[in-house]
Order: sequence, then C-alpha cells, then structure tokens
Amino acid sequence: MRDTVPTTPRPDPEQAYDFVVPPAIHFGPGRIAELGGIVAALGTSAWIVASRRGLAACGGLERLIGLLRGSNVEATVVAESAGEPTVEQVARALGRLPSRRQAAVVVAVGGGAAIDLGKALAALATNADAAADPETEVIDRLEGVGRGLPIVVPPLPVVAVPTTAGTGAEATRNAVVSCPRRRFKKSMRSPLMVPRAALVDPLLTLSCDRAVSAASGLDCITQLIESYVCRFHRPLPRTLVIEALPRAVAALPRVLADPGDVEARTAMSHAALVSGMALGNSGLGMAHGVAAALGVECGTPHGLACALMLPVALRVNRLVAGAEFAALERACDAAAPAGTAAADAFVSRIEALCAVAGAPRRLADVGLAPERIDWLARNSGGASMRGNPRPLDAEDLRAILAALA
Repeated sequence: MRDTVPTTPRPDPEQAYDFVVPPAIHFGPGRIAELGGIVAALGTSAWIVASRRGLAACGGLERLIGLLRGSNVEATVVAESAGEPTVEQVARALGRLPSRRQAAVVVAVGGGAAIDLGKALAALATNADAAADPETEVIDRLEGVGRGLPIVVPPLPVVAVPTTAGTGAEATRNAVVSCPRRRFKKSMRSPLMVPRAALVDPLLTLSCDRAVSAASGLDCITQLIESYVCRFHRPLPRTLVIEALPRAVAALPRVLADPGDVEARTAMSHAALVSGMALGNSGLGMAHGVAAALGVECGTPHGLACALMLPVALRVNRLVAGAEFAALERACDAAAPAGTAAADAFVSRIEALCAVAGAPRRLADVGLAPERIDWLARNSGGASMRGNPRPLDAEDLRAILAALA
C-alpha cells in the first residue's frame, strides 16, 4: 500500500488573523518612575520626542532626563511635537537626527501626535536614504502617495509614554502624517512600527484640561466601537473591547466632573490602550474616515472630529450592526433588553455621552463651509471607510454629511 502524504488545508481567511501588540506593556499609576529601566533594557541612549504638554505631565524635561540617567541612559531631545505631525515637521526632524544611531531608543512622550512623530522618526532613521531629500523620503513611505516604499528594516526601538487617554497610539502599527500643502492625511504603516514598550501611567493624564479629556476620551470610545463592528473585526480585539468599553463609558463623565478622579483616569487610560490594540488588529469605520478629511479641510483636532461623527455613524450603521450594538449595550448594562431595544438604547447612550462631553453637533461647528461638503464626501475614504459595516460611496456620504451641515 502506497503511503499518502496528508494535504495541508488552506487557511480560511475568515478564521485566520494576526494579533500584533507591543511586546511589553507597563501599566499603572506611578509607573513613569520605571522609565529608565525600561529604556535601558533596549539601548544606552534615548532620543526624546515630546510635546511641551507631555513633558510638563512628566514633571518637566529635567525630571525625564533624570529618570533616564538614573539607569545610565544618556538622553537627547531630537524633536518637539506641536500638533499633529506634518510631512514638513517629520522631514525637518529627520534631517536633524544624530548621526550615531547604535543602541538608540526613541522615547515618545505626549498625546497621539507626539507618539506618531516618534514612531515615524524611528522607522525613517533606519529606512530612509540619508543622501535623499528628507521630505521625499517621508512622502514615499505614506500610504496612497509617493512611491509606497515599505518599511523593511526594523525601526529603532520605541518606548511610548502617552500623557492623554485617547488615541491608543502606544499600541498601533502606524503613524498618521498630514500635509496641509498637498491636502492629505495618510499613514506610514508596518507591523515593525509597533512600539517595543508602552509605559502607560494614568497619573500623567491628570494635567489634561476638560476639552482635551473630552475629545481624547470620545476618540477612544469611537475606536472601541468602530473596531468592534468593523467589517474586518477579529475575535481577540472584540473580547478586549467588551471588557474595556463599559468601563470607559462609565469613567468619562466622572473624569469630566472631577479631573482628579484617579480611578476614572485609570479606566480611561486602560480603554485607550485597548482601543489602540483593537483598531490596529481589526479596523475602523465611517467616523474615522470622515474625521481624517475634516482634519485636512478644517484643521479639526482628530478627537474633536471623531466626537462629532460618532453619533451619526451609529445611526448610519444601526440597521446592519444592530446585533453588535445590542451586545455592546448588554455589556454596559446587564439588565438591558435583547434585540432591537438594546441596540437603540446603545445609540441613545452614546449620544447622551457625547452631549455630556460637549461634542460639536454640526459640521458648521468645526468650520466646514456648506460648499465644501462635496469635497468632504469625495475625500472621506481610505482604510477606515472600507471597514464601515454599511458600504458607503461618495453619493451616500454626500447625503449624510449634507444633513449634518
């Protein structure tokens, strides 16, 4: 009898998935004190990329440098984050990076903008051609523009230290970079860009004012919801969302009422971290697709744009994602009725939360002129929109956005 070799079944794309997260996550109040040891495990010199607000949240630059030097890590500030990263800002910082890069670790401190800037610089430091034009090197590695060059050489290690509870950038594989002159906002993306360590200390968010706490918190909640209902959802991110979302929905009003509520701040920092892991391993939807274009057109901060678009995205997706909305409502309230009533209750719950946070309600509130609705509809595409549960084309979006004007 002839031996037969068993055939290997082809993987079912509906069942197969990857799950890429930071190899090390250090979470908890007061853990900024461990920064030096965390960085020392990865290298001997630290390149600090930080926003002014981020440095202040850590006790100032001198304290940050002191924490690093206490573990025999030499520190140098290589870039200051000021708003969401632009091509020009990234290129300028790239051209000024130290020439000695052996054993260097990028320490990115601040909100999502600072962390994205740090991730972009860490990737370009090892992948960009030092003899080429820095701006061209940036553009050529962004999705959908330039030559689409991939990140193939492992970036410098990144230690991400968030000082807001919103974007989850400490756990994602991309860096968002905009270009006001060319009018785009795109991502530099690679699994290699996930930070080597995320140091999440909720006490660092205590310095956030109400507006920042509200916008970043609603960004986090939008990411949790959209990654759960996304067309490309995966089981592990969904499990994480079911645990984190109810805590965030309960905690955000507490943070807004009492900025010093450490327990609520801790719940929001945890939810933000989870939202980054969830979106990075599943996807997003309409709210984020439109938010990116609003940022280009009106300069609307990302969290504020998500806060505006979240309620309308829930209403748009209600019929096709009703079962998911009902599951999220029952996670928030175990006594919620099943089926349609629970889905409607969830939409109402999030609308009420947005109202408590003072989110804008109309496109005019963020400065969009009525004649620019067509442009917004045409440019609200990309990976986020492809993940929306209900397929939407430009005509669909134009009607939705016109009603929101």
